[in-house]
Amino acid sequence: MAKRDYYEVLGVAKGASADDIKKAYRKVAMQYHPDRNPGDKSAEEKFKEAAEAYEVLSDADKRSQYDRFGHAGVGGGARGGGGAGMNMDDIFSQFGDIFGDDIFGSFFGGGGGGRARSGGRGRGARGSNLRIKLKLTYEEMAKGASRTVKVKKYVGCGTCKGSGAKDKGSVQNCTTCNGSGQVRKVTNTFLGQMQTVTTCPSCNGEGSVVTGKCSACRGEGRTYADETVTLDIPAGVQEGMQLSLSGKGNAGERGGPNGDLIVLIEEEAHAQLQREGNNVVFDLHISFPDAVFGTSIEVPTIDGKAKIKIPAGTQAGKIFRLKGKGFPVVNSYERGDQLIHVNIWTPQHLTSEEKAMLEKMQSSDNFKPNPDKSEKSFFERVREMFS
Repeated sequence: MAKRDYYEVLGVAKGASADDIKKAYRKVAMQYHPDRNPGDKSAEEKFKEAAEAYEVLSDADKRSQYDRFGHAGVGGGARGGGGAGMNMDDIFSQFGDIFGDDIFGSFFGGGGGGRARSGGRGRGARGSNLRIKLKLTYEEMAKGASRTVKVKKYVGCGTCKGSGAKDKGSVQNCTTCNGSGQVRKVTNTFLGQMQTVTTCPSCNGEGSVVTGKCSACRGEGRTYADETVTLDIPAGVQEGMQLSLSGKGNAGERGGPNGDLIVLIEEEAHAQLQREGNNVVFDLHISFPDAVFGTSIEVPTIDGKAKIKIPAGTQAGKIFRLKGKGFPVVNSYERGDQLIHVNIWTPQHLTSEEKAMLEKMQSSDNFKPNPDKSEKSFFERVREMFS
């Protein structure tokens, strides 16, 4: 199922401000929240879809990538249609920032984050993002590629399953906040009682404390190791483009959500071709006789070989265009062209017989330069090539 446009999901215009996006997300999340729609799978999917849209549009870097390249620019739709891959705990963990703990708790009757902490112990700190560089050939950029890379990163501890504790008995409810992860304070003012909520300083909002640390991870809930990650690169990527794979970065501490993996695309130089935007440029050298009499010749393209016809009387600097033989545009049906720039090769070492033939032709009127008035100049051709 094709993914919906993120702006459409939240019901905002593309130029919407950060505040407008936040307000729109609040509205959609409250409308489709599972507590308001018990057992409604359709509402749950829309709830996840809205969370995914907000995750991208609320982040300036991710939003910029999405605006330029669509879903392919923020991970190629790795979550699946409708945000089906979103983790509900990750979504609820954002609500303290988006809704405000008092507002959200009173609205849904949960008291301080509602479902976000209904599972007992809260989640630890989010893991950091990772950045890697990936060098691709022209062919891989043109067709897309699937690459498997080994990344050194923090992964969830296999011994304690990310809890950081040596056993189940080594995790206890925080006595300061009674397991809620929050400390509430009521102050009497001339306007009446005012309630404030802050993160518990004893457990850092996790709701529980570890009394006996796991020996493998020393209480962090994660260890440093190699992990193999499969990268699905969309067709049409360019040098300098960044792709974000959500949840593929460092594991968080004590069960916290993973960070993202940011992939920076680098271009591997081609032996014969050059890239100019979405166009491909090839310098073709032909002999003087071929330019005079015309010929057919094979040229390299990013899709293999292609045969082109060189008409008789072709001038140096002529540019031929192979329509649609360039790079595709990310997340689009558009495609660039291949531009073939003709150069006429001038021999530098001649035999006495070759010199005699050329000297004889030198005096002929046909070999004296006489450009056609309609022939475009080199600068006009270059301008046309990149227009």
